[in-house]
Amino acid sequence: MFTGIIEEMGEVADLSGAGDFRTIRVRGRSIFDDLRPGSSIAVNGVCLTARSVEASVFSAEMSRETLDCTSLGNLMLGAIVNLERPLRGDSRFGGHIVQGHVDGVGRIRSFNRGGDAWNLVVEYPESGSRYIVEKGSIAVDGISLTVASLNGSNVFSVAIIPHTFENTNLKASRPNDLVNLEFDVLAKYVENLIKPYAIRNDRRSD
Repeated sequence: MFTGIIEEMGEVADLSGAGDFRTIRVRGRSIFDDLRPGSSIAVNGVCLTARSVEASVFSAEMSRETLDCTSLGNLMLGAIVNLERPLRGDSRFGGHIVQGHVDGVGRIRSFNRGGDAWNLVVEYPESGSRYIVEKGSIAVDGISLTVASLNGSNVFSVAIIPHTFENTNLKASRPNDLVNLEFDVLAKYVENLIKPYAIRNDRRSD
């Protein structure tokens, strides 16, 4: 499990392979003290498994599902990516529950500075509309953020503080860039729990 508090920004050092699997190599700095082959690591909010770990580079394999359902298939050499290791049992819970299981890919509508903060506006898939609420949590490229407002059809905005801007890949983001979205898992569990009651009520109304 992750929390959406990005530890550092890495750089895509290499991309190789074709077909159903591709291998990504990411260069980093501070995440290597306890990273081992087989360890989980979130790359732009996608939970991957480290295949090899060198002094400052780790590699991971991306399956066809990962390539099809996230933005990782669009990464280029030199791209800046957000990195986070799983939460330790003795760590502070600084963000919200993030699983690294991307629910959909969004598109940046606009990203503008207003005063000391930035306003990020993202278009999201229709399937996510029931999980997004104002002041609720959402992970954008693995960053734990709070929905500031819902702006019309399938669009939300979040306020980006200077620390987040400087310490995540958002500082390199532009309009039309794709971002990985993970909705609040608590909302999905609640939906699943009440589903039998909703079905029962529908049958009664018939």
